[in-house]
Amino acid sequence: MTLSVGDTLPNADLYRMGSEGPESVALDSLTKGRKVVIFGLPGAYTGTCTSAHVPSFMRTKGDFDAKGVDEIICLSVNDPFVMDAWGKSTGAADAGLTFLGDPASELTKAIGMDFDAPPAGLHGRSKRYALYAEDGVVKVLQAEENPGVCETSGGEALLASI
Repeated sequence: MTLSVGDTLPNADLYRMGSEGPESVALDSLTKGRKVVIFGLPGAYTGTCTSAHVPSFMRTKGDFDAKGVDEIICLSVNDPFVMDAWGKSTGAADAGLTFLGDPASELTKAIGMDFDAPPAGLHGRSKRYALYAEDGVVKVLQAEENPGVCETSGGEALLASI
């Protein structure tokens, strides 16, 4: 399945760092009755992800809040330890963004956003995208053709689309 506007997000178990260590969180518990932004990217600590994609949502967090968005979630095919450290090192966790890992690519594959780029050492990664959903239904979906580019999936571009 390739995700489209109007589709309901599939449920998937994602992972975050909790007070006791890694914990599973069901995607539907984060989206039910809420307005959420999810932006997916190829990997924590990678170039465009760190220098452009995450900062674009940090810059626009207040504007999304003003539009009634309940949560902005950064999702990558990484474990919760890496996602937690990356959220802290970028300052995005302190800015109010949520960092979740999809270590088995459960959600990434279910929505058709997985890809491989062996020459770059990337296997089982997520395409770069951003979406806005209300009560789990995708209202806006913007995916990049090239994972090294952050234009249509950046915070400013998504904000302008909702």
